[in-house]
Amino acid sequence: MNSIYFSLAILFVAFNVAFSQTTVTLKVGVVDSEIILSQLPEYKKAQEQLSNIVKTWQDELDSLSMLYQEKMENYRKQEAIMSEDAKLKGQQEIIKLEQDILNYRQKRFGQQGDLAQKQEELLNPIKQNIIKAIEKVAKEEKVTLVLDKAGEVVVLYSDPTYDLTFKVLDQLRRGRVK
Repeated sequence: MNSIYFSLAILFVAFNVAFSQTTVTLKVGVVDSEIILSQLPEYKKAQEQLSNIVKTWQDELDSLSMLYQEKMENYRKQEAIMSEDAKLKGQQEIIKLEQDILNYRQKRFGQQGDLAQKQEELLNPIKQNIIKAIEKVAKEEKVTLVLDKAGEVVVLYSDPTYDLTFKVLDQLRRGRVK
């Protein structure tokens, strides 16, 4: 968090130094991407699709986990009467099932997994459309810099005069983004 404040401080100092030597005016606007996204039907539809996919994959993972629990219980109950070969075979089955669960979790929910790819596929076109709308509104309003007050950048204060959120939403709803 401190690094964000430090980065912002350096950014503002750099802007002040750069612009104090020229007569360029810096006009800053803000948007709230959470509000924009929450108002877009296509985003809601994409989120619903993702939720359905996640539920299916989670159900499969739960099924594997239940199978693992059953195998563990059966192994523990019968371990005392098992031969060494049977114990080894049972342990190997359990280890393989553990590995299958880890692999499945990584494949579906890992950083480069199917969920991340599906999110990219469904949400990237929406995000690109929003960016185009922001650019269009920023140019119309002659805004030099647009910050997202819902994102990682901390906006401690913003004058509502420079909030472009609803103008961007208007652009998106009218379908005037090209």
